[in-house]
Amino acid sequence: MIRCTRHAAVFCLLLFVALLGNAAWVQVFRAPELAADPANRRAQIARYAEPRGAVLVAGRPVTGSHDSGGRLRHERTYTDGPLYAPVTGFSSQTYGTSLLERAEDGVLAGTDPRLTAFPWWDGLTRARRRGGTVATTIDPAVQRAAFAGLGDRTGAVAALEPRTGRVLALVSTPSYDPAQLSGNGPRVTAAWRRLTGAARQPMLNRAIRQTYPPGSAFKVVTAAAALESGLVTDPDEPTDSPDPYTLPGTDTVLVNESDDCENASLREAFRVSCNTVFARLGVDAGLATMVRTARAFGFDGRGPRIPSPVAASTFDTAMDRAQLALSSIGQYDTTATPLQMASVAATVADDGERAAPYLVDEVTDASGTALAAPERPAPVRAMGPATARRLQELMVDVVAHGSGHRAAIGGAVVGGKTGTAQHGVHNEGTPYAWFISWARREDAAQPAVAVAVVVEDAAADRTEISGGGSAAPIAGAVMRAALR
Repeated sequence: MIRCTRHAAVFCLLLFVALLGNAAWVQVFRAPELAADPANRRAQIARYAEPRGAVLVAGRPVTGSHDSGGRLRHERTYTDGPLYAPVTGFSSQTYGTSLLERAEDGVLAGTDPRLTAFPWWDGLTRARRRGGTVATTIDPAVQRAAFAGLGDRTGAVAALEPRTGRVLALVSTPSYDPAQLSGNGPRVTAAWRRLTGAARQPMLNRAIRQTYPPGSAFKVVTAAAALESGLVTDPDEPTDSPDPYTLPGTDTVLVNESDDCENASLREAFRVSCNTVFARLGVDAGLATMVRTARAFGFDGRGPRIPSPVAASTFDTAMDRAQLALSSIGQYDTTATPLQMASVAATVADDGERAAPYLVDEVTDASGTALAAPERPAPVRAMGPATARRLQELMVDVVAHGSGHRAAIGGAVVGGKTGTAQHGVHNEGTPYAWFISWARREDAAQPAVAVAVVVEDAAADRTEISGGGSAAPIAGAVMRAALR
């Protein structure tokens, strides 16, 4: 009898050990696999059990949470959703997250290890902290000016503080209300299908995720290459440029919109935007110099994270001389996001130093305690101060006496460059209208804002689209808002 009892006890002990081993195997070793299983809804239920942290603009929440009373309890809400959609992105119970909602998801959802002093304990107990807060760099007045300026047109605006790289505005139109995607069920599914299938792509963030041929706005970079390399030493000297200009090694003839481009000086060519002069300068500077200069301005990188990912802007590194000529006037394979072109203007305005753009000022936990932030890269010198100041003079001349006059602001020094970028087969697509600019108060030592505007309005008459006519007034309104 005692032996039977002993055998039964040993058997029960083995069963107990097996039970503990299986529990450890499931809860520790198979936990990631089970958590990722689509059939397991516990993680999703836990994710929406508490309100999501807020995204702030000028200290005011532009996101919130609504208690739906369902199993996925808290749905995301948005204040001025279409205005800030290119900043926040969406947080959907059905379709996940995008833009800032994705980049800072750990903080907002309460899973970031920085939210607790003992992250290993939270991982062991599956505890979820209250979501933290993400304060953005966006200036609401600048954002509204950009949004109102674009109106019903298709396009984008990016605005930066030149010295720091703070993003003051990111606007993309047409826009959408992220609240349409917040919950779950047929309503959200129908909204997703409608938005993703729309011809004008309202969910595309044109400010940071779309690249365009920059057209004549890129001539700022070509002028920097010519001045910095010593190819041009006096902006007022003739450049020995023909009009028209036959692209090297081809029979293709490049012409100008202006009649004053033959042998024009750099200053005059910049003011009236002579294609022939800048194409010739790019060829004379050479591929290596143009590539080096473009990279110094931020082209050909992996694309910054602000922390939302930004599409890479490109300048081809393997071209013949004819292709280099076209690339030097912002055509061929040269592409840029509006944020990149705002950075070009900001670099000129800040005497040749390029500050990395960033969108998040501060991240805090639910109690308001600031979390450790990643270090921001130091500014990069793209060109010497003397070159930058000459470019400032050229850009000021465009606004004071050239095609950028509609961006002029009383009481401020404004520099700008227009651009009209051809695209499509045989350049038959409606041209993109560009304007890049910067502004500072007359009594200030530092520039307050740098702006890039692109308008791609397929409904407009081809002959009426120009950087000066379509984009410059929008840039002017944005800069006025920043200067206030």
